[in-house]
Amino acid sequence: MIKERWGHRVDGVVHTLFPFLFLRPINPDWLTVCGAVVSVGAGIAFSQGEFLLGGLVMFAGGFFDLVDGVVARHFKVSTTFGGFLDSTLDRLADMVVLLGILIFYSAAGQQFFAALTAYVLVCTVLISYSKARAELHLSRLPGGMFERGERMGLLVIGAVFGVIEPVLCLLAVGTTYTFAQRLVAAQREMALLDGARVANPTEAL
Repeated sequence: MIKERWGHRVDGVVHTLFPFLFLRPINPDWLTVCGAVVSVGAGIAFSQGEFLLGGLVMFAGGFFDLVDGVVARHFKVSTTFGGFLDSTLDRLADMVVLLGILIFYSAAGQQFFAALTAYVLVCTVLISYSKARAELHLSRLPGGMFERGERMGLLVIGAVFGVIEPVLCLLAVGTTYTFAQRLVAAQREMALLDGARVANPTEAL
């Protein structure tokens, strides 16, 4: 939701706040990898119960996630592989952070929150997969209410301010709703696509 509404402004904001990134060419793939490594560090911190540290490290990792695409566009070095790498490592970051929280709650014997975190993890994967799978057939699929930016932002807030458990409950509801939104949108758009193929069979060949 945030990405769809404000994503077009990201380039200008990054240029204004971080001009040092554009002094000389930087390989954006390395920025993407650095972001993933930092996210792994956040997952480790969460697994040890260091939620404040984990939240701060997640926030730092978000910097790399924010700027890699802007740098690629600025230096005109956007590549198909770069987009693939960014999307793939985003999934890694999503999973390792939630896995760290899951490990902590499991070790602490808090089975309800361990199960809740596992549920959020499954929904997160389904949200990402449904979009990737749908866009094999559609030009785009609407993102829904809780895209990656919202999910990661809420986890940072929950970790830093010590309200991770209410945030997990919110994420469980929000990710379920977002997955349902994508299913409904995919069914609607694919039905239109199938209808167009029936009406114009020669165009489908």
